[in-house]
Amino acid sequence: MSQANGHDDRTFPLSSAEEASGASEPSETHLLETTHMPDPRAPDALAHTRVRARAFALTRALERIETALARLDLEQKVRLLTGSGFWRTAAEPAIGLREMVLCDGPAGVRGERFDEREPSASLPCPTALAASWDEDLVERLGALLAAEARAKGVDVVLGPTVNLQRSPYAGRHFECYSEDPLLAGRIGAALVRGIQAGGVAATVKHYTANDSETERYSVDVRMSERALHEVHLAPFEEIVRAGGAWALMAAYNSVDGVTMTEHPLLETPLRTEWGFDGLVVSDWFATRSTEGAGRAGLDLAMPGPGPDAPWGAALVAAVRAGRVPEEAVDRKVRHLLLLAARVGALPGVLPAPAGPVGAGPDPAALLREAAAAGTVLLRDTGTALPLDPGTLRRVAVLGPNADAPRIQGGGSATVIPPYAISPLAGLRAALGPQVEVTHAVGARIRHRLPPVTAADVCDPKTGEPGLRVRFLGPDGSVLHEELRGGGRLLWLDDPIVARATAIEASGVLAVREDGPHRIGVAGVGRFRLLADGIPVVDDDLATDDPLGGILTPPEGWAVLDLKADQRLDLHLRHDFAADRPGTGFVLGVDRPMGAEDDELARAVALAAQSEVAVVVVGSTEESDSEGRDRETLSLPGRQDELIHRVAAANPNTVVVVNSGSPVLLPWRDEVAAILVSWFPGQEFGAALADVLLGEVEPGGRLPMTWPATESDPAILSTVPVAGRLDYTEGIHIGHRGWLRAGSTPAYPFGHGLGWTTWDYPALETAAAGGDFIADVTVRNTGERPGRQVLQAYLSRRDGTIERPIIRLAAHTTVSALPGKEVTTRIHIPAKAFQHWTPEGPQTEPGTYVLHVGPSSADLPLTATLNIRA
Repeated sequence: MSQANGHDDRTFPLSSAEEASGASEPSETHLLETTHMPDPRAPDALAHTRVRARAFALTRALERIETALARLDLEQKVRLLTGSGFWRTAAEPAIGLREMVLCDGPAGVRGERFDEREPSASLPCPTALAASWDEDLVERLGALLAAEARAKGVDVVLGPTVNLQRSPYAGRHFECYSEDPLLAGRIGAALVRGIQAGGVAATVKHYTANDSETERYSVDVRMSERALHEVHLAPFEEIVRAGGAWALMAAYNSVDGVTMTEHPLLETPLRTEWGFDGLVVSDWFATRSTEGAGRAGLDLAMPGPGPDAPWGAALVAAVRAGRVPEEAVDRKVRHLLLLAARVGALPGVLPAPAGPVGAGPDPAALLREAAAAGTVLLRDTGTALPLDPGTLRRVAVLGPNADAPRIQGGGSATVIPPYAISPLAGLRAALGPQVEVTHAVGARIRHRLPPVTAADVCDPKTGEPGLRVRFLGPDGSVLHEELRGGGRLLWLDDPIVARATAIEASGVLAVREDGPHRIGVAGVGRFRLLADGIPVVDDDLATDDPLGGILTPPEGWAVLDLKADQRLDLHLRHDFAADRPGTGFVLGVDRPMGAEDDELARAVALAAQSEVAVVVVGSTEESDSEGRDRETLSLPGRQDELIHRVAAANPNTVVVVNSGSPVLLPWRDEVAAILVSWFPGQEFGAALADVLLGEVEPGGRLPMTWPATESDPAILSTVPVAGRLDYTEGIHIGHRGWLRAGSTPAYPFGHGLGWTTWDYPALETAAAGGDFIADVTVRNTGERPGRQVLQAYLSRRDGTIERPIIRLAAHTTVSALPGKEVTTRIHIPAKAFQHWTPEGPQTEPGTYVLHVGPSSADLPLTATLNIRA
């Protein structure tokens, strides 16, 4: 065994698998067996027997699928390859196939209806999950998603998103796990296991290099072959080889000039090398052609049907003309039928999915645990945290996100939760009546119209809280009416909307304060909004983005000077074309705000009067959203000024950053503590209170590098040039790029503090076949129990192959009581030493150094490993 910081002069031969230079294309049956079968050398013989039984069942399933396929003519087969609606696949009664429901699900399962009457559990955003570095926790959250999906009749969850956090400017940064391909793949694989154990399919997305939003429908991403395979495909490979998702989504963008729904990468390496046997579905509206996509590895074009659908009759004609082989169609149908069998949509082929509908962990407790586990303590001087309720009389909870937090990011990851606990509410509940908790916003940051809620408006007919919504037919008749709980309304694949040509929403607004109110609508189409019978908006609102009406619809509004206790009749009419797949809008009211200088001064005064000031700052719906990238890394509005001034007034200032991606922290050396909560889901306030009061330890470690300035050369652009985005960084993404540039970030990859301190006495290593094991001894030197994330990196001092300065090779967690010493084992796989070549993965013989510690910038333990050819 080699000792820490010592040298191990032994050499270890490469295994025969490592020496292999290529892979032949496996058969469909071989894929089923290898994709789902663990290493037969594993000691659990019973588990291996069960896997063999499953492989046999899947082989039999393929035979039954072939029988079903033989009963279909060409038109029937092609009809299965386009959705029957926005969220559904087509049924085929001839073989007993029902429709399957696909639905967004990176941070909660929305279901087919975006409706407050059918709420969804709101999980911490994917970045927060990765910040936990806790695969067991993420797998449990996957089980929760499966339970939610089955309760809502959803067969396929469209997640996880395992694109890399290449740049902090990326709009969907929050929806991805990490800048590191290994961490992204490991966390993604854990979520997939949890979802699919419940009989629901997970869809790994967006394959591949869909890492930013600017020109996302058309951008052509260019990079080296090595960067493509070793970095950007790596998370997908990790998940497929770990057991395999049942579905994968092809992205909007192109890679090296070929759109991803037609790309050869859908075949090699996905199927021929990794053994993927699942369904490839397009991102919505991403299928660009009939014949190119028909010949390629895409299986299902979504949504559909419609006049612009690329398949259907056109694909049938292409097959009959010999331009698309019918075998290509058959192969697509096989993949779709296997997915259907796995989720129970094709009865009698595979056993019914496991677990009863609705079964799953208690959402509140699990979501609260997860939010705390992902919270990262960036800075702690030890003077303010943890809070001691027994010594506190007054706490100021300040900032625009204290009472109106962002629990989730924008776009397809958005759900309607049953409730959301704000930091203000969470701290008030935790501290109790004996501690006065005061609040001021301090800085205004939101600019889009907030939707009215049931607390704002009532039904003009009955007086009940909410909006009266009516659906009108072409002749003006009322097809249906209902009471809705708020002004954010969306209908997709709704049968009533399919028959309607107009929607009316009416409510009586209760005015609570004097002053200018901004009243209006956001949506796409024709809108006429009346306030007490006077037109406020009368306009056609439009956008070029095909999903813009859902993500960030254009707004029309006017400012009305209203008086407190006034009741204002609002009536909105939205006209749209018949046979439209869906529509939606926001009816919003923005209430008066005090003068910004006065609000800021009030916050500073409250801070000065309190023992502790907790300032909750963050991003808005105009950033951290699908559909657009960020233009700046600065906090919006005057939030930086708020923190500077509060910190000057109270040395015990704790800042909570409620953002899905890194923001600049120019005040970081002025405050007592900084916590990053990310977008933590519906249990935000309760989890934050648990952390602030020391009931639980902040468990998070950064899954990305946190920049200090926007001028740092390691920060990469997301703006294409002439439609092309060059990944000139190659394999040096994230922390690799920071080290290569010699730049010092605000906080390094893997960084995070807790409520205790640690020492690292020893590291011992040994060979294990082609792999290595590392036994790491740690000691809790503090006064509280704690958990540490141990990170293992590899470096190479010499050699002829370009490589990162250090590369994450493995990680694990360890817990210890105060004063106790614990030894844990980290497995370093042979793959960690490999680099990609056109002939297959290769390992360069020679001397490697293993580094172990609590972050990429704090690696106190080293051991030398020698590998010979």
